[in-house]
Amino acid sequence: MSFRHLLLVLIFFAAAHRSVADDGYRLWLKYDRIQDAGLRKDYQKAAGFIASSGSSPILTTAATELQQGLEGLLGQKPPLVAPGSKTKGGILLSVDATANVSAGRTLGKDGYHIGRKNGSLVITGTTDAGVLYGVFALLRQLQTRQPLQNIDLTSSPKIQYRLLNHWDNPNGTVERGYAGSSIWKWYELPEHLDPRYQDYARANASIGINGVVINNVNASARYLTPEYIEKVAALAGVMRPYGIRVYMSVLWAAPKVIGGLSTSDPLDPKVKQWWTDRTNEIYRAIPDFGGFLVKANSEGEPGPQDYGRDHADGANMLADALGQHDGLVMWRAFVYKANSNGDRFKEAYQEFKPLDGRFKPKTLVQVKNGPIDFQSREPFHPLFGAMPRTPLVLEVQLTQEYLGFATHMVYLAPMFKETLDADTYAKGQGSTVAKVVDGSVDKHSVSGIAGVANIGSDRNWTGHPMGQANWYAFGRLAWDHTLSAQAIAEEWTRMSLTNEAPAVRTIADVLVKSRDIYVRYTTPLGLHHIMGQSIHYGPEPWLASSARPDWTSVYYHKADAAGLGFDRTAKGSNALGLYRPEVQQLWNDPQTCPPDYLLWFHHVGWNQQLSTGRTLWNELCTRYYTGVDSVTWMQQQWAAVQPQVDPELHADVTSRLQTQHKEALWWRDACVLYFQTHAKQPIPAPFAPPTRTLDDIKRLVMIYQLR
Repeated sequence: MSFRHLLLVLIFFAAAHRSVADDGYRLWLKYDRIQDAGLRKDYQKAAGFIASSGSSPILTTAATELQQGLEGLLGQKPPLVAPGSKTKGGILLSVDATANVSAGRTLGKDGYHIGRKNGSLVITGTTDAGVLYGVFALLRQLQTRQPLQNIDLTSSPKIQYRLLNHWDNPNGTVERGYAGSSIWKWYELPEHLDPRYQDYARANASIGINGVVINNVNASARYLTPEYIEKVAALAGVMRPYGIRVYMSVLWAAPKVIGGLSTSDPLDPKVKQWWTDRTNEIYRAIPDFGGFLVKANSEGEPGPQDYGRDHADGANMLADALGQHDGLVMWRAFVYKANSNGDRFKEAYQEFKPLDGRFKPKTLVQVKNGPIDFQSREPFHPLFGAMPRTPLVLEVQLTQEYLGFATHMVYLAPMFKETLDADTYAKGQGSTVAKVVDGSVDKHSVSGIAGVANIGSDRNWTGHPMGQANWYAFGRLAWDHTLSAQAIAEEWTRMSLTNEAPAVRTIADVLVKSRDIYVRYTTPLGLHHIMGQSIHYGPEPWLASSARPDWTSVYYHKADAAGLGFDRTAKGSNALGLYRPEVQQLWNDPQTCPPDYLLWFHHVGWNQQLSTGRTLWNELCTRYYTGVDSVTWMQQQWAAVQPQVDPELHADVTSRLQTQHKEALWWRDACVLYFQTHAKQPIPAPFAPPTRTLDDIKRLVMIYQLR
């Protein structure tokens, strides 16, 4: 038998052993049988039965999930027994609001502890939801093949409100959605509940997500009608047993659009009463409704500024409408004016910084990770650390609007960590964005983090199978922002793809490096916002005309005969002056500014030597070319793990990597050829000049614009 035939036979038997191809639907909740008989036997000794201290909907969910998971992983279904009927060899689920875990230390809200007591495993939570999170944590231990003998695992969420923001529309489309249509089937609700909703809730609960904003921030007033409140209430009923609350994005002009009023002025008594009445109606239908997310006076959306009011006036009016209800208003700070002579970098800061201290207790200001718009690498937003009297929600994007859609493999945990770990110096060294957001820097009692969902109706949920890692990583970091991107990548790989140690290391290595690779072949050295107009896909660095000046590429890269980059020092827009002096010192000098942020803050000469030892032009070309080479490396690494990964899934990712390589070349050729028209220098050795012309690339972009 030839080697090729032997390999085919091995692949066939591997697929037969798995019985069915992996279509990605189960995400990281794959409770497949553990093949190591010895390890399985050890686990079975600890899982003889399950006893729960209560029968609430969430505790029932926890017990059922644990039973299902253990049956799949161990091949035996532990019985559910009454508390106290058995004391050894099983798993006890217990709620204790004042649980001591060690040395007098208590768990935080929704926290859990897993340990041994009197011959059994005990999962203790401070709330019912804490027990559910503990159950998923125990199953994660088994899925990743961790020992249970001396388990002593304690964890509490560092951030209170951990939300997915859906940009889903009532017609089934998803703004910036690349994994099919919306998972919400509005025309079937409330009568029919798609089973997918429950699987979605399971996946979120398994990583600690406890809130879902179900609709687009560019909101339709339809969601505030009785018809749609009833539909949202049906979804809330599915989410509730998993400890998840639903929220709505609301249209500011709703009192005029559906309320019959002549104004939406937040200080108008009739407008205030309309919002109070509608809020009470929502809470009658959904007693645990989470609250409102608002995009106002941004990108053409209506808002309080239409009536001479400010963002605090608008947010506070909604906070008053919430009254005694347990809910929040999350007011987005993504605002900017069309100003060709300004700097969009500064505008959210300029509008919101003066409002610090004016927002009422039920309001939080939701701030994007960076000052522009979810670019592949941004400096942290200057509002973090600048609003000490206002709780800030960190908003990140899981859907890859500027990161290759569902075509490119880009693991986003390193990007999230870059922001979370950035030091604002707000209260001295160590005042990281994470500590601003979790409330510890300014002693806020409320905290939140939001991720714009990458989920759609595709069978595998996220389009690109590896995009699931971004959903997973967001949840894990929302729960504990101290986790490393590497550890999360390994954990997800073990739960989703393979437990074979060499393959785990290889896949996790590719994941962790993938975001930097994407940046190298698209926007190296701090370039930003040079993607295709409107669709935000592919390169268009020559874009000089659009509906707004700050929707063009030339507005940001400022390429000319002298050099490249946006001068944001005191000699330029002085956006750098929005940061603390310690941060300014890091980025103010182009000679010492880290290369990754160089062109964010400096207009650099083409022949200026960088810290890498190369001139700007040579370094720019080097990064574009080596970025493409790195995609080849990704392909090679992925090919090497083929025997350890489901054949169908492996083939899917392989084909997407082929497209990624093709489009990396597209980005490289477009950018080096365009910037060469300003630099007037040859492509440096040893790199070969592109074989196509800039006009060839521009024609290709025109074709993509027709999508």
